[in-house]
Amino acid sequence: MADEITKAQVARPGSDTIFRKMIHKEIPTKIIYKDDQCFAFLDISPQAPTHFLVIPKKHISQISAAADDNESPLGHLMIVGKKCAAHLGLKKGYQMVVNESSDGGQSVYHVHLHVLEGRQMNWPG
Repeated sequence: MADEITKAQVARPGSDTIFRKMIHKEIPTKIIYKDDQCFAFLDISPQAPTHFLVIPKKHISQISAAADDNESPLGHLMIVGKKCAAHLGLKKGYQMVVNESSDGGQSVYHVHLHVLEGRQMNWPG
């Protein structure tokens, strides 16, 4: 977890992201869902027994930078997260998390929805 905090503190908007590289198939990933708006894949540094991400194909750097016309694709992320959770058999509950900016734990400046299950996450941390 300390590694994630360190990454978040040095991450900056406007840089090339690992997610852009995944979208363009420059970096292999274990995709569990994709459509014309987004895709979901297993997190490469899981923080829970089940941890996947859902990201929009359209680049939105962070929630605070989202435009009004991003409402539909951002809502779509939550619906896809729900569908993937059901597909993976997550029946006892899960968390959906979106981090905002470095102080909010955002380490990649491309909006992404974390879906985590299998352990209690400390809240508040």
